[in-house]
Amino acid sequence: MKHFLLFYEVSADYLARRPEFRNAHLAKAWEAHARGELLLGGALNDPLDSALLLFAGELPEVAERFARADPYVTNGLVTRWRVREWSTVAGGNAANPVYPDRADLDRNSAVAAPVAERDSRTKMAEAASGATRHAGSQAAR
Repeated sequence: MKHFLLFYEVSADYLARRPEFRNAHLAKAWEAHARGELLLGGALNDPLDSALLLFAGELPEVAERFARADPYVTNGLVTRWRVREWSTVAGGNAANPVYPDRADLDRNSAVAAPVAERDSRTKMAEAASGATRHAGSQAAR
């Protein structure tokens, strides 16, 4: 599953016009979330001139479809939008997790903990698998 960012640039009168279309926009957003497409979304503040929505999917069309039918877009509150693929590499929901090399872990203890936890789970799974094989061979004697 890939991540896609939908960038919105909003009109100068966005705040004044938003109440009229907000419920329809939010209904569409929560429906997309229920389908597992929209992960997060919201306005960027200070200044409130844009918004950002994070989508999950295999193709950018998941975000493009949302934008084309969004009441904020169809009613001119969004003046420009674009979709970009986001290559997420760190964090629990990263699409393509990348971990540091072992040599770097000694210098960064904050990174070492999640990597050590991952390694520990791997070793436990391997040990459990080996114990099962060993018990099976003992029972065959």
